[in-house]
Amino acid sequence: MQLENKKILITGADGFIGSHLTETLVKKNAKVKALSQYNSFNNWGWLEKIDCSEDIEVLSGDVRDLHYCKTITKNIDVVFHLAALIAIPYSYVAPESYVDTNIKGTLNICQAAVDNGCERVIHTSTSEVYGTAQYVPIDEKHPIQPQSPYSASKIGADAMAMSFYNTFDLPLTIARPFNTYGPRQSARAVIPTIITQIANKRKEIKLGDVSPTRDFNYVKDTCRGFVELAESDNTIGEIVNIGSGTEISIHDTLLMIKRLMNSDVAFITEEQRLRPEKSEVFRLFCDNRKINHITGYEPEYSLEEGLKETIEWFCNQGNLSKYKDGIYNS
Repeated sequence: MQLENKKILITGADGFIGSHLTETLVKKNAKVKALSQYNSFNNWGWLEKIDCSEDIEVLSGDVRDLHYCKTITKNIDVVFHLAALIAIPYSYVAPESYVDTNIKGTLNICQAAVDNGCERVIHTSTSEVYGTAQYVPIDEKHPIQPQSPYSASKIGADAMAMSFYNTFDLPLTIARPFNTYGPRQSARAVIPTIITQIANKRKEIKLGDVSPTRDFNYVKDTCRGFVELAESDNTIGEIVNIGSGTEISIHDTLLMIKRLMNSDVAFITEEQRLRPEKSEVFRLFCDNRKINHITGYEPEYSLEEGLKETIEWFCNQGNLSKYKDGIYNS
């Protein structure tokens, strides 16, 4: 399936990855409806700032409402379902909201897609469902481990989505991105946390545990992975990782960012940023051979190349001013 001229719905389009995916699909000449979570301020999140805002139809609503989901999926060819609550620390204090949004929201989108005969659904998972690696690199057969209410809710959402493929023949693919980073990412994530504190001339960087390793994937590569999964019929009914196939510790990532920003800032551990011991995911390292075998996908950005673009964006004063680096936002 080629996405050109296809009618596409992106849930969670107002967020970090969703806004970049919106831009990617517009460049492919798709006809995009972008869902932003309803709010009384009529604010469309990052969709307010993208260059192609005049080329999309922005919808305001909530995936927790089945009736609404059935309305917005009418006459849609492809659904990219990204809407979710994603902050891990907040899931410790508000787990029920993660069940409502992540599991029930996925149920609603899948049910609506079946009822309206959508041609494809790409459901967004997360590498957090794997928990700390039992072996590396982590392939799609790795055991899943619910080490936080967030990851538990995404495991439930993935299972709900796959049940619709198995029960109702919904042409569905589960995209499982590893640690995506880039412009517009929330300050709760480690890379923006480091960059914004350095850019604001902090003398000390406040972080949690810097020993865990991650597979960081630049957002443009993640979005290209989503597109290639949607365009391949061979991904229907499959769970597919999207990652760089590289591993780096948070400590070494900090050192790389310090070098790129010519900073000698010191690092301190802040207690409130530490996860409970059994909840911390200590190692994530993607095996991306499946997506490469099916679609030919390979990441185009090295970590250093992606960080350079990310740093440049965050250091723009207009962008930096939107981030409250002195406040820890879970």
